[in-house]
Amino acid sequence: MNASNSILLSPADNVAVANGRIEIGTTLPGGAVAAALIEPGHKVAIKPIAAGEAVVKYAQAIGRATQDIAPGEHVHSHNLVFESGRLPVVPPSEAEHATEADRTRTFMGYRRADGRAGTRNFIGIIASVNCSATVCHAIADQANRTLLPKYPGIDGFVPIVHGQGCGMSGTGDGMMVLHRTLAGYARHPNFGGVLMVGLGCEVNQLTLYGQKGAAAGKRHFNIQDAGGSRKSVEKAMLVLAEIAEEVGQLKREPIPVSEIVVGLQCGGSDGMSGITANPALGAAVDILAGVGGIGILSETTEIYGAEHLLAYRAATPEIAQKLDGFVKWWEDHVAKHGASIDNNPSPGNKRGGLTTILEKSLGAVAKGGQTPLNGVFGYAEKVTGNGLVFMDTPGYDPVSATGQVAGGANVIVFTTGRGSCFGCRPTPSIKVASNSTMYHTMEEDMDVNCGVIASGEKTIAGMGREIFELIVETASGRKTKSEDFGYGDNEFVPWHLGATL
Repeated sequence: MNASNSILLSPADNVAVANGRIEIGTTLPGGAVAAALIEPGHKVAIKPIAAGEAVVKYAQAIGRATQDIAPGEHVHSHNLVFESGRLPVVPPSEAEHATEADRTRTFMGYRRADGRAGTRNFIGIIASVNCSATVCHAIADQANRTLLPKYPGIDGFVPIVHGQGCGMSGTGDGMMVLHRTLAGYARHPNFGGVLMVGLGCEVNQLTLYGQKGAAAGKRHFNIQDAGGSRKSVEKAMLVLAEIAEEVGQLKREPIPVSEIVVGLQCGGSDGMSGITANPALGAAVDILAGVGGIGILSETTEIYGAEHLLAYRAATPEIAQKLDGFVKWWEDHVAKHGASIDNNPSPGNKRGGLTTILEKSLGAVAKGGQTPLNGVFGYAEKVTGNGLVFMDTPGYDPVSATGQVAGGANVIVFTTGRGSCFGCRPTPSIKVASNSTMYHTMEEDMDVNCGVIASGEKTIAGMGREIFELIVETASGRKTKSEDFGYGDNEFVPWHLGATL
């Protein structure tokens, strides 16, 4: 329920969210009067909350009051703490539906030889190890200067570089995750071709990737074998010219919208993210699921405390159990490092009005809409099936998105309340603002303004439809704001697990 000065998300809630700055003396939902200045996105009590009582938002407990809170008082870190106890699950409301016309729609994409659908036509230069990163950048720079003008059908040459590949064990979780991530990028449908470049003596050898010389569209070599850095760049230009000759001839063609795979991200969240942008993206995901597409929800540390809502929607008990297994792994992993998952809300999150991980998680889960959870995948695993799925990733946005792209996401939609700037070539990133103030301040980075939901100008369902339409347009070649600026060459960040030796 929206009021001019605040938003009450459920009749069960004992706090409302400031919809703009609330001055002292302002009347609140239920007749309470603001006893303090409440900044936009922050919470204000609308009922008496006793010390130890649950603070309720989204009809779910987000923590416990550490002291008595009177109606009209500000509710935040000074009087609210993390609480792992949960209220009973509230059944989800009805999902947005795809229409019959939606189910027959197509987008203009690239059909790859393995049958998968690409939304962009890049060529990737992938480093096997940090030691070849500088050479990969040099190769991409020269290719974009000298080759790209000759092939307008190519979107660009993308360096995929990272800080791993050596000084690590050749076995174990660290190598497994790195290998899976790089292999996922090497086969990504948004790459028409790939050149892999190693140093030669690293742990992460190019031979691990099944590269056997002259496979069409894929090549590899080591800098040491090529005779050094400059000679490697010269050799790469010859190889890339061959790849470009083939890839540059490819044309977009109609492909069913069911082949769109969207990675769902949120970063720099604020108190409005779970009220406007995330539910609107969830409405778009419900439509995408209805046409047979895939939405990948991730960031396990940011659904913590709300995973029961996803388990409630799991298509099978095994899916719910797999999700629970990942959550338990994170509890153990974080404890071993002397940390708490409740440390997750960042200083920016808290300035925006978010207090506990439960509150943040309830808003983050809203990106997944209301449809069933049809699968759970490990980090960077190839995603299959349809509808809403979950991928286990950290909450750190570049690491999480890297895993989603490695798993096959050919579009990313990224919601933000504080103003995160992000792109992740080869996959286009659509940026969705949760509030109008930030949208207008950073309009050159934001593609969608969901602040119009809080102002009452548009509904969540209406904005969900707009986001779905933009996803289809972006998959067909429309450039996002992050693409226009040039984001994406520095945001490849594989999850680093294991010891550095």
